Amino acid sequence: MDADENVAIMRRAYDAFNRGDLETLTEIFDESAVWHLPGRSSMATDYQGSEAILAYFGRLGQETGGTFQAELEDLLADGGDRVVGIQRSTAERDGKRLDVGNCIVFELKDGRITDGREHFHDLYAWDEFWS
Repeated sequence: MDADENVAIMRRAYDAFNRGDLETLTEIFDESAVWHLPGRSSMATDYQGSEAILAYFGRLGQETGGTFQAELEDLLADGGDRVVGIQRSTAERDGKRLDVGNCIVFELKDGRITDGREHFHDLYAWDEFWS
């Protein structure tokens, strides 16, 4: 896949995520994908496999009453197998409001996501939101 194709796949993935479209996300994630989430919150870990990743995504929605959104600001491709999604993560939970900038470095192979690594502008704010 070339850079434009990978960016198109990631636009489709962001759209599916924000609509809660698990069918499309299942198509886009490789079964052996890994998702890396830093920090000290109850969410922080490495999620192994697409089932675990999609369960994590479901938990984001469930624990925020469906308010969690990944507001895509830009997608940048390296010309190889990586695409960086620059976004704002927003949500409400237990009287708290999340609004934190972050980016995710995605690795793709044959049109499927094989790795996602999140990086937060303010990891403390992310961790506090989930505490």
